[in-house]
Amino acid sequence: MSLIVQKFGGSSVADAERVFNVAGIVTETYDKGNDIVVVVSAQGDTTDDLIAKGNEINPNASKREHDMLVSAGEQISISLLAMAIEKLGYPVISLLGWQAGFQTSSAHTSARIKRVIPNRIRKELDKKRIVIVAGFQGLSKYDDITTLGRGGSDTSAVALAAAMHADLCQIYTDVEGVYTADPRLVKNAKKLQEISYDEMLELATLGAQVLNNRSVEMAKKYNIELEVLSSLVKAPGTIVKEKVKMEKMLISGVAKDTDIARISIVGVPDEPGFAFKLFSKLSSKNINVDIILQSIGHNGKKDISFTIPKDRAADAEAIVKDYAENIEAKNTFISTEVAKISIVGAGMESHAGVATKMFEALYDAQINIQMIATSEIKVSVLINKKDADRAVAAIHEKFFEQ
Repeated sequence: MSLIVQKFGGSSVADAERVFNVAGIVTETYDKGNDIVVVVSAQGDTTDDLIAKGNEINPNASKREHDMLVSAGEQISISLLAMAIEKLGYPVISLLGWQAGFQTSSAHTSARIKRVIPNRIRKELDKKRIVIVAGFQGLSKYDDITTLGRGGSDTSAVALAAAMHADLCQIYTDVEGVYTADPRLVKNAKKLQEISYDEMLELATLGAQVLNNRSVEMAKKYNIELEVLSSLVKAPGTIVKEKVKMEKMLISGVAKDTDIARISIVGVPDEPGFAFKLFSKLSSKNINVDIILQSIGHNGKKDISFTIPKDRAADAEAIVKDYAENIEAKNTFISTEVAKISIVGAGMESHAGVATKMFEALYDAQINIQMIATSEIKVSVLINKKDADRAVAAIHEKFFEQ
């Protein structure tokens, strides 16, 4: 007998038909003699709908009340799934995050899991019940409901798997696994049988939406083997683990991220400490900076450009403008019409010319590169947002179809 954690996203439980489909998957696993803990997201667009309702009342509401509102989405989905499983004749119980033992930090809308104490879950499993847990949420030390941010249900599932030493953590979604590119954008995208934690973490961080990056980071830390598979099509998925058996591919995938902004400061004094002061101001406001480009100094001045998450663009712009005025920089520019396109692959470490091949694909498609960043297993470029889908297709064709 195995302990299996299964997670189902919002699209998998979007309506009554899909809820019963998930109930069938869960009970089939239970019938094989396994203990089952199921983590569920809010149905379909429920979270977005709840946010819209909140904005109608008070667009400047506190983050605490925001969490109280949006956490209701998972309460609805877990109870509906439990009802469906009850109707099929199986013992089942649904639990909210705090009932399942999720203790988090008090950072509303972006809380971190501090620990999971699954005592209640173990008691219910001992009664041979299927346990349905609300993902994306927990309880702070102040006894306030918190949420973990977008994709938080993936993190909830992996945290439960780690806390309970589960034999497997299955992440069910609306695609059949991890692909070399988004199969909805690239017709010939290929499904991977397996992928390493490091490669999956890079892809998730760089915009691939199949897994939340925090969940992959946690799976790597606690060595939790993940399987990404479809709730709609019965087929083997993709295994995410530390070491893969197959010979390293040159690259594992192409990712796109359009939720970014580029900020440029022109005419920064070419002296020690100015970059440090700028980025420390951004860091103090928890604004993550990604690609950074600094020009060679000329006439005692230099230019600095960098990318940030688009949803922090307004906060960053205010900080940068204030900083630029204080140092008498020439000008500042911000653009949200940009996209980051990345290739990821452990095979890059032992193959020369990977970046060249990527740049060639973009040249052939007549797509201009604004900024470049590299690491041992990734190359990222910043381009115009309108060229993003063409860029993904061109790069994928260059690496996988020639």
